[in-house]
Amino acid sequence: MSGVLASVDQRTQLVGENRLELLLFYLHSRHLFALNVFKIKEVVKLPRLSKIPHSHPKVTGVANIRGESIPVIDLRQAISMAKKEYGEDCNLVITEYNRTTQGFLIGKVDQIMNMTWSDIMPPPSSVGKNHYITALTKVQRDGQEQLVEIIDVEKVLAEIVEYEVNITDGVLDETIVNEFAGRKILHADDSPTARKQVSDTLSQLGIEIIPASNGLEALQMLKSWADEGRDVEKELLMVITDAEMPSMDGYRLTYEIRNDNRLKNLHVVLNTSLSGSFNQAMVEKVGCNAFLSKFQPDLLVQEVQNSLKQVLGDS
Repeated sequence: MSGVLASVDQRTQLVGENRLELLLFYLHSRHLFALNVFKIKEVVKLPRLSKIPHSHPKVTGVANIRGESIPVIDLRQAISMAKKEYGEDCNLVITEYNRTTQGFLIGKVDQIMNMTWSDIMPPPSSVGKNHYITALTKVQRDGQEQLVEIIDVEKVLAEIVEYEVNITDGVLDETIVNEFAGRKILHADDSPTARKQVSDTLSQLGIEIIPASNGLEALQMLKSWADEGRDVEKELLMVITDAEMPSMDGYRLTYEIRNDNRLKNLHVVLNTSLSGSFNQAMVEKVGCNAFLSKFQPDLLVQEVQNSLKQVLGDS
């Protein structure tokens, strides 16, 4: 157990090779859940929590970790499971999403698994829209396959901290604001919440967002349009992609775009909840035009605006 916890922050070098590692755990039920190791800073035994009056009901308190006050979210309650008392096997997963640090209260830690994104499946459409699962995978347990549910943390956080999509005054260049209407952007992200954030922001400009739930779906769309003889580079203002997605991650998607002569000049923006110098290095390696950490509507609009100015300048 201690070996699993101690190794979490040392096992993140597979990103960009269409591979990932998952931390598998329980929420005091028979179901296995998972979070991507790359978004986890550390896992610790649950420390003493301080209560915050009038806080969100899913925030169970604040933990002091080496002098940093970290809000702690009861993950079981956050994904709409019935509340349960946590026992001695309770752990705290400290994560970094969207430039913020928060802890998730979980139960027993199972193991870390090394997988490829091709092993990760999107949730079936029959589960509806109110679930908290961004993807599924399977593991072997006692000779049988067991389903693992990968939690949509962006949806969890969006329900606790409301996101803003308003564009700050002065961000838009009024000389070209009328040029946005009718422009198209392909957006690949496995989180419905993330797709809605981008759509709600850019639709204010009259931009049409074409959604894809993973990198492979986005690439298939691009190639099918090119096969039809369409000039994809002219039709799309840009491609916005998440880094981590089932079937194909955003790094691989960008690589495939750059290696198709019909698509190679597309403006590609990596928009991810991951952060740090590693991402910047990957952006340069695969050839993204820009890297934006989620969710910053003004910076997103500025990047779209820069792409539009380049298009207008070339025409």
